[in-house]
Amino acid sequence: MSLQPFISLYRYALEPIAPFSWFGIKVCSIELVAALRLCTILRQTKEDLYAKHQRRAGDKRAPVEERSFLRDACTSLTIKFGGEAIIGPLLGVPPSFVLSGVSPGVYIAAQAIVEYIPVIPSMSLGTELPMSLVDGFTRALLLCSLIPKPVITHASPVIASSPWTLLLSSLVIANGGFFITSMFSFLEPTPLTLTTPAAIKPYGWTTMDLWCAPFITGLYALLTHAQPFWAELHSVISTVLGNTGDKVGPMDPEAARALCALILVGMFSTRTAKNYGLVWKRGVTEKIKLQ
Repeated sequence: MSLQPFISLYRYALEPIAPFSWFGIKVCSIELVAALRLCTILRQTKEDLYAKHQRRAGDKRAPVEERSFLRDACTSLTIKFGGEAIIGPLLGVPPSFVLSGVSPGVYIAAQAIVEYIPVIPSMSLGTELPMSLVDGFTRALLLCSLIPKPVITHASPVIASSPWTLLLSSLVIANGGFFITSMFSFLEPTPLTLTTPAAIKPYGWTTMDLWCAPFITGLYALLTHAQPFWAELHSVISTVLGNTGDKVGPMDPEAARALCALILVGMFSTRTAKNYGLVWKRGVTEKIKLQ
């Protein structure tokens, strides 16, 4: 299968768009889509948690805290930049939101737009399955382009060549914000309280969003030979699979990113189909969740 249509799609989605480009502000369509998608999911999750909170209370009046836009905006910004704020100081790299206010502004504006919409349909198979395509392409951009670059171009040769640093950065940046918001109950209808994040509850490690980040970043690094370790590993794998000819060369970074995006689309589509009962019914393996 040719990856050229998906490469072209990425190139188009990464082009600066009007009216932002008129003022020299680099905002691309894929960033706008990612921001609106995240804020929509957060609103759907908040409404679902509110309904569950009311059902648990039964006939009694369930105490809730009045939502404020600032709390909702802080939630989306924490999820977007929380992991970056954690790993950045450890690498000696300023987080992106410190260098420019464009991306935070986009997410605050997206939050305002989503909150202004009167009604948003709840998550279902019909809404989430098409969005798996969006999630796959936006997540691949993060895991294959935005996260590896600060690591592999780091001034320290030790950090730039460390596969562990690359995978750890991917894990923390992609999941750190969700960890923080879950730990402080940002999405709950109650006041902020400290609780156990879902990721470290029993079987929380099986959550797809948790492990797909280092997996996809590692796969991208393997295909593109982003670090010496991955080039050597690629050569070893090729030899084990029976290739005794010429040395294996790196894959084009754009093609590798497109391939990773398609893999993520497949993973997210499978998760959606499983969660809404399209693939198989829940049984003995209920605790092993693909969330």
